[in-house]
Parts: sequence; C-alpha cells; structure tokens
Amino acid sequence: MGRLAPPAAAPSADPRGRFARVAIVHYWLVTMRGGERVLERLLRLFPQADIFTHVYDPAAMSDTIRRHKVTTSFIQRLPGARRHYQSYLPLMPMALEQLDLRGYDLVISSESGPAKGVITAPDALHLSYVHSPMRYLWDHYHDYRDAAGMVSRAVMPLLCHRLRAWDVSSAARVDRILANSHFVQRRIAKAWRREADVLHPPVEVDLFGASAQFGANAVGPAWLWVGQMVPYKRPDLAIDAFNALGLPLVMVGDGPMAAAMRRRAGPNITILPRLDFNALRRAYAQCRALVFPAEEDFGIVPVEVIASGRPVLAYAGGGALDSVTQDVSGQFFASQSVESLIAGVEAMEAWLRHFDPATAMADVRRFAPDRFDDGLLAALE
Repeated sequence: MGRLAPPAAAPSADPRGRFARVAIVHYWLVTMRGGERVLERLLRLFPQADIFTHVYDPAAMSDTIRRHKVTTSFIQRLPGARRHYQSYLPLMPMALEQLDLRGYDLVISSESGPAKGVITAPDALHLSYVHSPMRYLWDHYHDYRDAAGMVSRAVMPLLCHRLRAWDVSSAARVDRILANSHFVQRRIAKAWRREADVLHPPVEVDLFGASAQFGANAVGPAWLWVGQMVPYKRPDLAIDAFNALGLPLVMVGDGPMAAAMRRRAGPNITILPRLDFNALRRAYAQCRALVFPAEEDFGIVPVEVIASGRPVLAYAGGGALDSVTQDVSGQFFASQSVESLIAGVEAMEAWLRHFDPATAMADVRRFAPDRFDDGLLAALE
C-alpha cells in the first residue's frame, strides 16, 4: 500500500476513452463541503457522468453539480429527508442496492456516508474514492452513542452491528479503492481488510496568496482557528490553551458548541460565526499561524492556510501528517491536551523566525487539482 503516483510516462491513450457511460455515486448532496468539491472535480474529468445519491437539495449545490442528471434513492421521498437524512442510515444499504446501474461501465463511488454498496454490472469497473469509512460505525461509534438521545442510544448497538457487517461485505464489491490520506488508508485496512492507494483530494491552492496580495507587508499578531464547532474539531482545546497563554486568537466557525465556547473564551479570543470567502482568504494570509487540534481524515483548511503563506501548528495525528511538513510548513504537538498544545504554541513562536512562506507555498502545490486528476486517471489504467 502506498501513495498513488502518476505513471512515469504519459499513457498512450486517455483511459477515459474506454468508458462510454459513467456513474458517480455520492452519499448525499445537501451542502457544499470538501466531499462535494471532490465531486465537482470528478465531474470535470467525466463531464458525461450521471450522479446517484440518497438525498439531493439542488438549491444547496453548485452550478457544476446541478448541470448533471441526478438520480436519488427512495430516501429522498421519506419525510424530512433533506434535513434528517442521517436518521435514515439503517435504510441506506437497501436503498443503494435498488439503484439501477446496469448501463454503466465505470462507477465511481464517493464514500463517506454509504455510497460504495451499489450493485454494478459484472464487466463494469467500480472505483471507490474514500473520504472516510463511516466514523459513526467505527472509530467514533462510542462518541456518537454517548451523545445520542435515550432511544437512539438503546437501538444503536443492534443497528450499527448490522450496518458494520454490510459495510465490510460491500467493500468486497469494489474493484479499486483510493484513500484521501494515509490515515484513512490505515482505517480502511483495519475496518474493511482492503488495500487502498493514497490520492489526496484536490485543493484550489491558486485561489490563495500571501499577505502582500491584500496590501499588507506583515501578518497580524493573532493566531487562527477555523472549523465547525463540534467536539472532534476540539475548539475547547484551542480556547483553554489560549486562555492560559493570553495570546490573541481568532476563531471562525459555528455549530452546536458555539454558545458554550463563547462563554468559555477569554477577552483575548474573538469568535466569528462565519466569514465570506474573500474575508477568509485575508484571515488566512494575515494570521500569525493556524492552530489545528483536530484529528481529521484529511483536512483542507491547513492546506489553504499554507497556500496563503502561513504556517500550521497541528495535532500529530490524522490527515495533517500528510499536509503539514515539519519545519517547512509548520510543526506538530504530540497529544490532544492543553499542556501539549501550550508547549506546541511556545515552540512554534520560537520557530516562526525561521519560517519561509515561499518554501511552504511551493511544498503545498502537491495538492493542486492537476495532481488529483493525474492520480485518478492512473487508477483507471
């Protein structure tokens, strides 16, 4: 198992020419996040592709996605499906298996929620791009169960036991698997006992630039945290550490923990629910550094910050180990504890005088979209 690299020599023919009809199966289409950006790139590679999904909200999707034919499973017709789609998770294996893909010779499943379990034609190639095995079934199961209501907590053991069995068996239906990071590659091997190559997701690194692009010659004094205010993103860890340090921190994000985090934050911490894209680009380029305490499957925010010419202090786990290069684009702290993060910030402050934005920005170009395109096409050879 290893990183999927483009072939040393250009292939004699574009492998896409072998596939007349292409289907892309995406778990659900209700918001534009990282998985949907990958879907957009797949659609650029395969403009003739049809999309299959459980639930579709056209108003929430980009023009790129809306231009394609979208077929939904029966989950779409169930009450409140657009808002409460995850409540129908136990029905999704059956829903996937009812989708008719007999006419397609290439099927690409975009897996994070259930997507890979479709039934394909015997001579079709099924390639699965895995953002993550379903965390609520595997490594985060106990966290989700602890946070669930009384009824859900009672039924989850039986339902999730059956869903895990289906998740493993359906992995055998896939011909080739690509993981978005080495962390996800290891989780695939653990949960499904399947080998996967690593192909990092595409990041539009050219949309970002150093602080001089915004008319400033120096960065500001404030550190930055960006993400949804949910437990695994660890906003609490960032707040507790910076409360103790007294250093300025700007946090951008909203979510179920937001109100509690505002109460917890000291006067040196500013919390903003959201920024538009231009304001976020400026915040990236002018922050002192990004603090990234989450264990992510990949994590696009660190790549965007490095592409903006600023370093990242990340927890030494998950996808950040792929995106952050030690002493080039940032540093790591060892454990998700306040003491470890404080020590990491102090070490980073001492190292910052050695940071070279140009070198870091060059390093992160390995995540540019053309690298993803080359790797995806190589997997079709």
